Amino acid sequence: MKGYKLVLLGDAQVGKTALINRLLHGRRLEKYEPTEGVDLTPVAIQTNHGSIRFIVWDTAGQQELGGLRDGYYIDAQCAIIMIDVTLPYSSYMNWHRDLVRVCSKIPVVICGNKNELRTERTERTGCTLQAAFGRMNLVYYDISLKFKNNLEKPFLYLARQLTGNQKLKLAMLPKAPSLIRLTEEENEC
Repeated sequence: MKGYKLVLLGDAQVGKTALINRLLHGRRLEKYEPTEGVDLTPVAIQTNHGSIRFIVWDTAGQQELGGLRDGYYIDAQCAIIMIDVTLPYSSYMNWHRDLVRVCSKIPVVICGNKNELRTERTERTGCTLQAAFGRMNLVYYDISLKFKNNLEKPFLYLARQLTGNQKLKLAMLPKAPSLIRLTEEENEC
């Protein structure tokens, strides 16, 4: 089975490692432990056209480790940039800029985590951000690791882009098919 290299980017503590843990094991991380360098994790999703495997390069978000990142991006075929919707959004542009400098034309998804903590002010900002990402031709999904909302959507979108099959549907998530229940409408992303 072919594996697509997916780089998972974003500031420290936005939920990058927690996303992979939630998908594969169905549980939340009890305490924060920063990623040092990069962790590689295979994640396979089951679709109506078979299994699609991502090799997720979960990168460190600490600024002091920034010099290593370009090497992690080489040969990446897709990316997820995670942001925390409760914090200012300035850094996502830096992540995107650095990524496209190394891999110019790969599908990229922005995931705004912690949407359950949004206030009225950040909800308005979120709408503005979604429009801004759209103008940049980037796909954006609000996700919640706490409530398991929309965790499958970035992977399904990337699988569709990589395979060129827009009719691709998710059959089940990795290792924990009961982790997220999809209705037919939700499977249409």
